[in-house]
Amino acid sequence: MLVLSRKTGESIMIGDQVELVILGTERDQVKIGIRAPRHLQVFRKEIYAMLKETNEEASQSRVDQTELAKLLKNKEK
Repeated sequence: MLVLSRKTGESIMIGDQVELVILGTERDQVKIGIRAPRHLQVFRKEIYAMLKETNEEASQSRVDQTELAKLLKNKEK
């Protein structure tokens, strides 16, 4: 792990497209601004982990072909 010290207003670059800006600190919290292209998704780690788990569960579930066909027919009506 790379550990860097930054002051309010200073930045860290990740590659040439993502900039992390230290906006301020209060007690034990650091406020960070992120400048990144819109096509990059940025999530808090706990949200990212939840999305990943949900996607893995969905990819392992089986689809009943008969039920799927019924749903598609109902949608067409």
